Amino acid sequence: EDRWAGGGEPGDRFSDERHPYAQDLDLFGTGSLFQLLSVARTRAGEETLAAWLMHAADAEEVAARQAAVRELLPQLDVRESLALAGADVRAGVLTDALSAWAAAPRRLPRWAAPIAWMLSFSAVASIGWWLSGGPGLPVIGVVTAELIFTRVLQGAVNQVLHGSGRPVRDLDLLAHALQELERARFETPRLARVRTSVAEDGFASAAIRRLHGYSEMHDWQHNIVFAPIAALLLWGPHVACAIERWRARHGVRIPAWLDAVGELEAFSSLSTYTYEHPDDPFPEIVEGPPLFDATALGHPLLPAATMVRNTLQLAGDVRLLVVSGSNMSGKSTLLRTVGINAVLAQAGAPVRAARLRMSPLAIGATLTIQDSLQEGRSRFFAEITRLRAVVELTRGPVPVLYLFDELFHGTNSHDRLLGATGILRNLAETGAIGLVTTHDLALTAVATRLAARAANVHFEDRFTDGEMSFDYTMRPGPVTQSNALALMRAVGLDVPDDEPLTTQD
Repeated sequence: EDRWAGGGEPGDRFSDERHPYAQDLDLFGTGSLFQLLSVARTRAGEETLAAWLMHAADAEEVAARQAAVRELLPQLDVRESLALAGADVRAGVLTDALSAWAAAPRRLPRWAAPIAWMLSFSAVASIGWWLSGGPGLPVIGVVTAELIFTRVLQGAVNQVLHGSGRPVRDLDLLAHALQELERARFETPRLARVRTSVAEDGFASAAIRRLHGYSEMHDWQHNIVFAPIAALLLWGPHVACAIERWRARHGVRIPAWLDAVGELEAFSSLSTYTYEHPDDPFPEIVEGPPLFDATALGHPLLPAATMVRNTLQLAGDVRLLVVSGSNMSGKSTLLRTVGINAVLAQAGAPVRAARLRMSPLAIGATLTIQDSLQEGRSRFFAEITRLRAVVELTRGPVPVLYLFDELFHGTNSHDRLLGATGILRNLAETGAIGLVTTHDLALTAVATRLAARAANVHFEDRFTDGEMSFDYTMRPGPVTQSNALALMRAVGLDVPDDEPLTTQD
């Protein structure tokens, strides 16, 4: 029902104004693409999904993700169980602290375990001998040795036992999510690889249960009846050594377990989105010259009831569409529609279109460029800085898809036309493709100056009885009228009729 905005995790912590398109395409925040997609419950799951949206995958990886999403699509029980298990993890697991505990240096020396076993065996043997009528001196000697041993290692033992309390609880919660992954059976290589990462050296959940057992054994020594026996048997050092052995064997695997749960949650997010949008197809990612060929392309963040679809093609000689139109006619939304569907496509998700064929593309956009009082930069300087970053993307191995909104609108028409012509010609020569919006009719001449490499398209509006209306449908050619003066008058501003300016003016 398109009532999802405001519910779920918005992913604000991933927003980065220096990213070439994250803020421009509304990837994060309330009503964002991340909020629409994410059903992840763990921080690892959210981080994986965010990385997929911010970094485009190659064609082979996209195909692998699409296959994994299709396999998870009908497995409702797996996805729901994972979400329920992950809810506890999200509430309790501090993933950074858990990974730090797993990677911390060994706290107990390696000789501690064999000496502890030798002393415990000697204590039992000497007490048995004493109870059978032997001398008590050996018992005194062994107990004295145990006291010295305990005193020497007391700090390290306490550090291991008390320092493992929170990690053990976190891993107990993680075990529920890992069990769902272990129970699942996958055929696609991508999902099978994820499952293998938690099944290596036995099942991860079984290893966590063993660690939980050690933690319970540590609690036994607090029992008033068992406490004297525990002291005599060096129970604390034995449990601490067992925890250290567990950490030495499995600690290195904990980040992989977290990553596996996170990756499965990312796939579950895309599968859930696909399940809820059965009419959205998977795009075709093709290697070759720069290409973006879309039929009936719509914006996935807009309600389906009001969304307007458009068809466009950037391929062959036509590498640039100059989009003109009046204010509020839909120019910027078209750029966002192209960009956000390109993000979905290269993340492995379906797209809001009847059909989409595209080559791998690096995206760069200038839709939300702002000035900064703190950094002492103007909007124009911020824009040209971002443009430089987009130009630098063209030096990479992947062709660029650029989305420039109101290019150079912070300067005069003469400089705007010359600057836009130069940068767009250079981008076309590098093989980049893209769209540029403008409400300055003079800038539509760029398409003429770039000849066959560019084409003009526009959006129209109607102003009837003081009411402005739009159909948001893209049409060929440049716009021939502006609604700016009409809008000024509609809100009550006193503006003169259109008349040429004189030198005195």
